[in-house]
Amino acid sequence: MGLFGSNGQNWEFVPWPMFDVDQFIFDCKDALRRDQSQTSVREVVARAVASPAALLRALGEPQKAEMQTLYRADNLTILNVVWAPWMTLLPHNHQMWAVIGIYTGREDNIFWRRVQEDGGTKVEAAGAKALVATDALQLGHDIIHSVTNPIPRFTGAIHVYGGDFFGPVGRSEWNAETLLEQSCDGARMARRFEDANGILRKT
Repeated sequence: MGLFGSNGQNWEFVPWPMFDVDQFIFDCKDALRRDQSQTSVREVVARAVASPAALLRALGEPQKAEMQTLYRADNLTILNVVWAPWMTLLPHNHQMWAVIGIYTGREDNIFWRRVQEDGGTKVEAAGAKALVATDALQLGHDIIHSVTNPIPRFTGAIHVYGGDFFGPVGRSEWNAETLLEQSCDGARMARRFEDANGILRKT
């Protein structure tokens, strides 16, 4: 049985004896059906990453940087995201809410805010949050963040998005040197992971 079970009137947590991808997808969809915000989905993700060993048994030990699609629909995308050692992703937005749950390693997030300058729209750092195994974090629709794996091994995370992550949503990223805004999409972000694997093979 998955995260939620019915006792006739109320919904309550039911422990997972093991992690099952299909059951997890069902529970995320069910949570979204009952609550269009990401709050209920975060509860599903938090329960999943509370047992990192079960996730590792189901998904396997990370072997390469990748964005593995577990589920994709117009209103929901679920990814198994693996970060290469020392990998960094540029400041970017999603144009949809997100929930991040870590099951191995560490993910450092810097949060940014837009600032207008003569040369265009830039960003400046506004906060930070380090996530480790068993942590689950909600990100709002308009959040801008960059991500770094600061450790010398792979980091694995479940990312759930409130929309089609790879769809044409008008996503932006910000240049690493100038911090100026530029267009981005899901496919370009996925290529960053292939680039990270190329760098890793050379080391």
